[in-house]
Amino acid sequence: MEELEHTCPHPRTTLTEPAIFAAETSCDCRAPHEKLSITQACRGTPVDRPVRVYADGIFDLFHSGHARALMQAKNLFPNTYLIVGVCSDELTHKYKGFTVMTEHERYEALRHCRYVDEVLRDAPWTLTPEFLEKHKIDFVAHDDIPYSSAGSEDVYKHIKEAGMFVPTQRTEGISTSDIITRIVRDYDVYARRNLQRGYTAKELNVSYINEKKYRLQNQVDRMKEKVRNVEEKSKHFVYRVEEKSHDLIQKWEEKSREFIGNFLELFGPDGTWKQVFQERSGRMLSYALSPRESPCNSPPRELSPLRSPSPPSPPARWYNARPSPPTSPKGASASMSSMSEGDEDEK
Repeated sequence: MEELEHTCPHPRTTLTEPAIFAAETSCDCRAPHEKLSITQACRGTPVDRPVRVYADGIFDLFHSGHARALMQAKNLFPNTYLIVGVCSDELTHKYKGFTVMTEHERYEALRHCRYVDEVLRDAPWTLTPEFLEKHKIDFVAHDDIPYSSAGSEDVYKHIKEAGMFVPTQRTEGISTSDIITRIVRDYDVYARRNLQRGYTAKELNVSYINEKKYRLQNQVDRMKEKVRNVEEKSKHFVYRVEEKSHDLIQKWEEKSREFIGNFLELFGPDGTWKQVFQERSGRMLSYALSPRESPCNSPPRELSPLRSPSPPSPPARWYNARPSPPTSPKGASASMSSMSEGDEDEK
């Protein structure tokens, strides 16, 4: 008999589009799918088809813990085709409780996870052998903590016994229940915020009294924010004034040092002013000791009308006989000799 080739879909290699939705029969491959062991799957066999791994859950408020679990399931084997089953609202509300997100929102959240190759809508709460055979599932991935639900201590017990269960690790510190707990704990904060954003009290299921209280608190918060902004602006203004004052003081110190240096250079003990004063004092003293002669051709002074006229000048011979006294000793001796000769002539 001729062997049939596997036509199973392969893992997606591009992330430009979301994962596909599973059809009524997600794998229409007619080739037989032999049962694999975990050891065989880890070795990368079979080589002609991918290992089909199934992971299911509610995935409400899809968060990083969900994504990390799916990442582990995707990386279990070298060639993994990851199918993710998402339970409907009807099953979830019946066995677990009310959800924040609707089933369609949860479907779309899974489709846009990079590790998911195919999303199975309205997944069953308990995995039956018929379901596993229908979708040709090789292994089921989930955390190893017993999941008690629907009257069973562990809904994955029969999967574990069949050797088809592969455990993943939970991410501590994050879960859907933790996120909901935070919202309930800070309900007043979120209610006030949504009222401020335009939601009505009816949409938030808030009573009339609480609505007025929240709106009053929002007004108080706005006033506090305005006061805080004014304080910040005033602090910024004071800081700028301090910076300006520091700059002015620094410039004043520089100018004062420059002024003092110039003053000392000019009026100091060895300054320029002392040298100028000494030079001027020396010139004044030398002028007092030896004044300059008056010019010979200076005009005669006019007589005052109140002053009496001077006596008439002597005769010419006396003027000629007695010249003005000389200024030098040689001139004096010459004048004396001339006078003696004149006297002898008169005798």
